[in-house]
Amino acid sequence: MLQWINSRFPITDLVERHLSKYPAPTNLNFWYLFGFLLIIVLVMQILTGLWLMMNYTNTAEEAFSSVEYIMRDVEYGWLLRYLHAAGASAFFVLIYLHMFRGMMYGSYQKPRELIWLGGWVTYVLLCAEGFTGYVLPWGQMSFWAAQVIISLLGSIPFIGEDLATWVRGDYLISGITLSRLFAFHVVLLPIMLIAVVFFHILALHEIGSNNPDGIDIKKHVDDDGVPLDSKPFYPYDITHDVYALGVFLIFFCAIVFFFPGGGGYILETVNFEPANPLSTPEHIVPSWYYTPYYAMLRAVDFSLFGLTAKFLGFVTMAAGIAIFAALPWLDRSPVKSIRYKGIYSKIFLAGFVVSFFVLGYLGLVPPTEIKNILAKVFTIIYFSYFLLMPIYTRLEKCKPVPERVPT
Repeated sequence: MLQWINSRFPITDLVERHLSKYPAPTNLNFWYLFGFLLIIVLVMQILTGLWLMMNYTNTAEEAFSSVEYIMRDVEYGWLLRYLHAAGASAFFVLIYLHMFRGMMYGSYQKPRELIWLGGWVTYVLLCAEGFTGYVLPWGQMSFWAAQVIISLLGSIPFIGEDLATWVRGDYLISGITLSRLFAFHVVLLPIMLIAVVFFHILALHEIGSNNPDGIDIKKHVDDDGVPLDSKPFYPYDITHDVYALGVFLIFFCAIVFFFPGGGGYILETVNFEPANPLSTPEHIVPSWYYTPYYAMLRAVDFSLFGLTAKFLGFVTMAAGIAIFAALPWLDRSPVKSIRYKGIYSKIFLAGFVVSFFVLGYLGLVPPTEIKNILAKVFTIIYFSYFLLMPIYTRLEKCKPVPERVPT
């Protein structure tokens, strides 16, 4: 049977090329485990989302009550929702760690620019997927978060109001808006996400994985063309991945069963109240994984050249996400890995990490004058890592990179 299939579709060669015999560098560390975990979480989100969709009603009148029905009356519905909600937070934790690893080890440099761009598009789609899913419970925070985010489109000069109306499907946030976002969340965005992830993995396996030393292992191969500093993905790397999955599931299941609300960060307390257009929550805040960009948005409280503060804040927030795509062309360093880069790269990367965490905190708390000043300062530090990269990566002195992977 297998021979009959292989003669028409070479499935054995495909599995060996992309899985069992795929040559992985011998010096991969735990930072390279998050890509595998992201695939696991993606599958879990699709499966739990499918079962939740079977009992969800995407109308303004019944959306909130249908979620309550899932939690209280559907058998194991509470578990499905907790898995899906915690899975969304886990998705962003893992993708932030995955992106940081790429930034730390220069996985965006030639010839992996398209791999990096594929990962960046995945992140953008995930942000859109998270936002649309956040609105579906149709609680107070869902409604008002949608109101704030979609109203930002209205600040775009000339086309803003028409664009916001088109996205809402109405002049106000209504059931039509909910239906549109539901269609995006369960159909369009998942299809696009799966396609981009497939491209990302395929491109990675064609070019080959980077490694913590940033060494091209394809320069030294044996008589069969297999890199000398590599090992087959199966069974060596897959055993590490399975072990990492076990550790991840311990923490993930502990949260799902004993701390499902995450102290209000996974499931916001305000969102357990049905949406009420006549009652604005005291403090509107997005999910924790968007708060660094929300802090950037609030940090811009001035007009410039006739452009409103709201529009400039929206541009700053969007630029904070978009600028990751420019990394392959901003980095002028002759080496890839932070291990061999100079002191400037290490200082600016550390500044970026600190600014990301500080902005994340500032986006969670109510604004004050001092916090707005801090948000401005750390927004500048955040963008300095990227915008000054062509300068400091040229000026710094790098360490020599070994020809072979150190043993």
